[in-house]
Order: sequence, then structure tokens, then C-alpha cells
Amino acid sequence: MTLPPGQRAVDGFPRFGTHLHHPPPAVPADPVIEIGGAVSENATLTLADLAELPRRELTADFHCVAGWSATGLLWEGISFETLYRKRVEPLLDPRAPITHVVFEGLDGFRSIVVLEDVLADDVLIADRLDGRPLNSDHGAPLRLVSPSQYGFINTKHLCRIEFHTSEPPIPDRWSPIVSHPRARVWHEERHRYVPGRLVRPIYRMLIAPIRRLSARGSRA
Repeated sequence: MTLPPGQRAVDGFPRFGTHLHHPPPAVPADPVIEIGGAVSENATLTLADLAELPRRELTADFHCVAGWSATGLLWEGISFETLYRKRVEPLLDPRAPITHVVFEGLDGFRSIVVLEDVLADDVLIADRLDGRPLNSDHGAPLRLVSPSQYGFINTKHLCRIEFHTSEPPIPDRWSPIVSHPRARVWHEERHRYVPGRLVRPIYRMLIAPIRRLSARGSRA
């Protein structure tokens, strides 16, 4: 099995996330995805709306920026490109091309992604993992799955997608672990300013304490 540079396979699929030791956000009774940003009108997609789009399965690895990889995961959902072409493009002004997409989760986490990257064939809005509905630890009710990008792009508990004609402001620009704007795993784009191979040791030191905190939250 060949993994991207600096990655090591682990057993299982650890729970990671910004809420760490806190329990995952509650799943709404009627989940929706809000569509906003540079669109002619805001829209709301229900699970019934999403069910009208073609479904697909994808077997792929999940790569955490800290250096671990969960391998051979089976995801199910809808292609993000299909969602974009069918539900978003009709709301766009062709004279103002979209360059970036913001994915927001119920836990408040936001990832900023280059449109080209999430239009890749292997990017899903997933609702099932390994034959079962997503559980709260791994992003219920819906999450972004972009296997060619590090895990911090793969927003969990997805509730809103915004479309932008330029890169939105970066909230953590001056953070010591500011994330790379593209986060492509095969280019080892871990950090916005520092080469990936140089930050590997620092990120790996965080794996054990973060895993302990996250596990505590999953039992809460």
C-alpha cells in the first residue's frame, strides 16, 4: 500500500475534530444544507432534495494532516460536482466565476477550498460510512469527503456551503499551524507557509493528546 509523503497507516478511523473533548453537535431532526454566498438567491437543500441526485460509492483513504491515515474506507453519498452542476450553477452569474467554496459544519468549523479541487471526481457529500449511516463522531448527518486533501478540508456535520468569487478572509492567517489553502496530500501541503516535511514532527507530537481528548468527547 502506497501512502502520501509523511503518512502512516493506523488501525481503525480515529475521531478527530475541532470540538475535541466536547461531544459532537446534536443532529437536527430535519437536516438541511444552506446554499449562500455569490448566488442569485439563497437556497436550502433538504435530505429529500439530495435524494433526487444520483448516488455513488467510493473506497478511499482518509489522511489527517497530523500524519496518520485511515485506509480502505467505503463512503456513500452524492458527488459534489453533481450537486454543483444541478443545484448551484443555475443560481450563479456566469459573468462572475466562482473560485472558492466555504464548507461550514454544525460545530462551527469552516474549511475554505479552491473550487477546482472540490470538483474532482472523488469528492462526495457523504451520509454513509462502511455500509452504515454516519455516526456523530464521523460527521452525521452529512460531511464533505475529499480524499486527495487533508482531513481538515473534510468538514463534518455539514450544514452550509457558500460560493465566492475570490478567496475569503483566512481566520487563522497568523496561527502557528495555519492550514494550507489547497491541502493536497500528494504535494504534502500541510502548512500555508512552511514546507510539509518540516512540520511533520510537530504535528505528530499532537496526535496522542488530541486522540485522547477526542475519545473522551465521543463518550460524553
